[in-house]
Amino acid sequence: MDAECWIDPSCPYTWVTACWLWEVERVRPVRVRWHVMSLSVLDEGRDDDPEGDPEGWLWQPVRLFAVVADRHGQDALTALYRAWGGAVHTRGEWPDPRVLLEEVGLPRDLAQVMGSDAHDHLVRASHEAGTRLVGTHVGTPLVAVPGSQGPVAWFGPVLSQVPRGEAAGRLWDGVGLVAATPGFHEVQGGPREPPRT
Repeated sequence: MDAECWIDPSCPYTWVTACWLWEVERVRPVRVRWHVMSLSVLDEGRDDDPEGDPEGWLWQPVRLFAVVADRHGQDALTALYRAWGGAVHTRGEWPDPRVLLEEVGLPRDLAQVMGSDAHDHLVRASHEAGTRLVGTHVGTPLVAVPGSQGPVAWFGPVLSQVPRGEAAGRLWDGVGLVAATPGFHEVQGGPREPPRT
């Protein structure tokens, strides 16, 4: 089964969900295709700043990821996300994007797109493809799978730790079952814990 996942690379909870999905790929016949979404786009027009980003920093990584997806495809996007998330979210480092790009076999000069809005149309198009499935009242990540009546899509799950092995598979099975239930809208758990991978 192909699954689609929309991510903002700056979100630490999304990184935990991505690590879970890679675990799901090991224990279920699932292949995940990654897409970009943007918390900056999602929050446009709000009076508050839920991400605490008055300088617009969150635009930088998502621009880079959108251009990598457009020019270099899924394998490159996946490699970049694994390297980026491992550095930023697992180890708490802020890597030099040029070095990180080179490490995953991409041109160093791609880093220059981070400071320009010239490719924001790519970010917006990918973002809107995801939110079209569930609405703009959600956050990142979004996941979609094929269903008998069209795509079954949901926000999350928002996880603070990564289920491993068969636990990852059972969560996948359960989330898919719940999300495919006609009339399903939302499930929430207890208070969030800090994310850890």
